Amino acid sequence: MKTTLSEIVAMRSRRRNGCKVMASLWMSLMVSSVAPGAQTEESLAEPVTVVVDRSLPKAMVAEEILAARRYATFWSSGKESLARAALSPDFMDRTLPDGRPQGIAGPIAASATVHAAIPDIRCDIVQLIVAQDRVVVHLHFSGHFTGEFKGMPGRGQSIHFIATDIYRIVDGRIAENWHLEDNLALLEQLGVLTP
Repeated sequence: MKTTLSEIVAMRSRRRNGCKVMASLWMSLMVSSVAPGAQTEESLAEPVTVVVDRSLPKAMVAEEILAARRYATFWSSGKESLARAALSPDFMDRTLPDGRPQGIAGPIAASATVHAAIPDIRCDIVQLIVAQDRVVVHLHFSGHFTGEFKGMPGRGQSIHFIATDIYRIVDGRIAENWHLEDNLALLEQLGVLTP
């Protein structure tokens, strides 16, 4: 039996809607996972797409997603408390850039540099994938270069770049991170490099 194009479109639409429902269900689990007085679920970065290994315990998935959402929100807000809530005390950056300190101090220093250049930076989670103790996030960063980067003042130009991170989660916190950012696009938009 042959499937028509309209049937394929309808199936894809149902699948997308199913994914949205699944993402909403996972997000609702977060509300009960947030400690009193902590960042509320509504104020954390919300993934556009969530893909989850359904064989994993729901509590484990909720913890892992919460850590990723806290970390993305840290990049938007620059709040050190979010980095400390998302990252394990013995956090290791497995793709540590030259000059960045290892451990939690590294992302905190990097965030300060980014926020000095792009005060309105926003980090959106385009995709979030949970498999065992790993979370993979595809991130989109945006904002305007109105601050200063390495002594160079911004002119208000728009900034858009992507990153992909792989987190290993232990006890609800990111213990290790392997990351890759489109630094070439970022540096070109900042005007540090010419295309």
